Amino acid sequence: MTASDLAALAALFADGTRAAFLLALLDGRAWTAGELARHAGVAPSTASEHLGRLVGGGLLTEERQGRHRYVRLADPGIAQLVEDLAARSGPPVPARPRSLREASAGEAMARGRTCYDHLAGRLGIAIAEAMTVRGLLRQDTGFALTDRGLAWFGEQGIALVRKGRRPVARGCLDWTERRPHLAGAAGAALCRHALDAGWCVRIGSGRAVKVTPAGEAALRECLGITAGALR
Repeated sequence: MTASDLAALAALFADGTRAAFLLALLDGRAWTAGELARHAGVAPSTASEHLGRLVGGGLLTEERQGRHRYVRLADPGIAQLVEDLAARSGPPVPARPRSLREASAGEAMARGRTCYDHLAGRLGIAIAEAMTVRGLLRQDTGFALTDRGLAWFGEQGIALVRKGRRPVARGCLDWTERRPHLAGAAGAALCRHALDAGWCVRIGSGRAVKVTPAGEAALRECLGITAGALR
């Protein structure tokens, strides 16, 4: 990569509307151009222009179904880049919420959310720390599942799907907790299992998730996580 290439990549992030799109797409789902326009509060024509730049720059991929145009983050590496930038760009003192609704939404995101295809927030941190304490995950030399950790996934009936060069385990710096949570194939598999098994449910249409009573019981049994650590 040349200096001009790096500058061009950075320029894609250096716009409030494009940044809003990228943060919204961290939920791992495909959005229509109209949905993103409404989310960012811009005109459809403005959204289309920005999406064209993001697709052309390789940050997003698109597909069309009939008259609808759907976009999503190009790959997990892009999601990692967006999350890392978010973690490093927040103010030392969080801004005061402008409304009760904004405060509630912010607290829900901090408590538990999806970060592309893995769990983040206090929920993600609690899981990573519990796995480390139990010897399932190592964080001292980078994130890595131990042999016990690999066996634990099998015992829980969680299939580790390994695609391409994606690492089995990777630390992702959490932008609300400023500590790493579990990403990579293992993080994706655990998130998928938590949602499929009803350990967690999505709150509305955003990224926030809530641990269910069944999830509290399962996390306490398999990882020793207390309910208080999830709230």
